[in-house]
Amino acid sequence: MSSEKKLKQNKERRKRRVRSRVKGTERRPRMSVFRSARYIYVQAIDDDAGRTLAAASSLCGDLKDKVKGMKKIEASFEVGRQIARALKEKNVTEAVFDRGAYLYHGRVKALAEGAREEGLKI
Repeated sequence: MSSEKKLKQNKERRKRRVRSRVKGTERRPRMSVFRSARYIYVQAIDDDAGRTLAAASSLCGDLKDKVKGMKKIEASFEVGRQIARALKEKNVTEAVFDRGAYLYHGRVKALAEGAREEGLKI
């Protein structure tokens, strides 16, 4: 088995393990994180209804200009603050954090801390 295939399998296994333990509801949605090499995306998902309550990314219109020139970790922090504000508007104060296959470190951690700073309980 090639090393690339093995890495992909390990990532899928981590993702399944995390998702098996994390479930979102309307009152406490699942904050699912995706990060690419350049950008970071997060969406708050109600798994019961199967719909997205709110979403934010470093590519969003109002955030795109704000994060331009920032380091990726700083931009992730701002994305976390943005998703927390969007959830507050919908009267959501708590969420469960779904890091997916990513380690809770660096940009993923910064996103969670940004959401916490805006008052979201994770």
